[in-house]
Amino acid sequence: MTAPGRLARARPDDIDVPFRRSLPSQRVTDQSPQNTTPANPDDPSTRPILLLLGPTASGKTALSIELARTLPLGGECVLADSMQIYRGMAIGTAQPSRSELDAAPHHLCGFVDPRSMEFTVRDWLDDAEEAIRGIRGRGRHPIMVGGTNLYVRALLEGVFEGPGRDDALRAELAEVPAADLHDRLARVDPESASRIHRNDHRRLVRAIEVHATTGVPLSTQQKEWTDTVRGRPDARLIILDWPVDALNRRINARVGAMINSGLVEEVRRLQEDGGLGTQAQEAVGYREILNHLAGRCSLVDAEEQIKIRTRRYGKQQRTWLRRFSAVPGAIRLEAEGRDAADLAREAIRRLEILA
Repeated sequence: MTAPGRLARARPDDIDVPFRRSLPSQRVTDQSPQNTTPANPDDPSTRPILLLLGPTASGKTALSIELARTLPLGGECVLADSMQIYRGMAIGTAQPSRSELDAAPHHLCGFVDPRSMEFTVRDWLDDAEEAIRGIRGRGRHPIMVGGTNLYVRALLEGVFEGPGRDDALRAELAEVPAADLHDRLARVDPESASRIHRNDHRRLVRAIEVHATTGVPLSTQQKEWTDTVRGRPDARLIILDWPVDALNRRINARVGAMINSGLVEEVRRLQEDGGLGTQAQEAVGYREILNHLAGRCSLVDAEEQIKIRTRRYGKQQRTWLRRFSAVPGAIRLEAEGRDAADLAREAIRRLEILA
């Protein structure tokens, strides 16, 4: 369902695909009575969505929990991360720890089977809107913790439904090597071919399908999404800002901590439990560890590749954060050298949230 005042727009290469999800009871990770008792349900529509954004390793989880605990009437966290949705991938995707889940209610965390072939932005948005309604119904503030730019933009602007799936064409393309699909796409949509990796079979199929179904290249349709991000009347953006060098040091330290905390064992367990679907395999760190387990690289090399890839991802996120910063009412917080409590106090003061 499209929220009032929102346009139905988004990238059409991540939509209309089936998936296997877990039981609905797993959508809310922490459902203890103290976390679900209504606090002040008199007028839930007055509770703005606090959209907390920042690059990877910027401290979003700690700040979101502090906000949930200190906001007047309290808050609950909703994860907007396309990889933290997967069950059993806690270490490599930096899902909130058990103690963090106990500190504040969290939604859309670890609730999708990682063996699933697809989970779309529409699937996530529907679940996110349901979580927001529930949080507001309990009189609390929804705190959206952003990691995936596409999810964040979908929340602000809605999802473009795009052309429907063509199962016959998908079946035909399923056995075609990704490299051949890339060559085919380059002939009809060179711009998309330059953007989509030669090994990304799923998105190559979708781009070919969009062109075959509509006669219009995917890249042309995506240009409807300009560089200007529109806001959402009931959302306030909080953006964590870090100097690049300091953030890269945090990224390197986090990757090392993931390795030491058992990332290799986590990936091995996932393999033994049926492996990862094509979408889950794209999570940073999992492809590299899979290569290590297959004997294609040492653990040291895998760790270095994860650091490089994570830093590149952080750079991509910073580009999008500059666009999100232009949304009216967005505030930026200088995070270096400050703890979550200090940042939460400033955010609450600047947002003028009094009740």
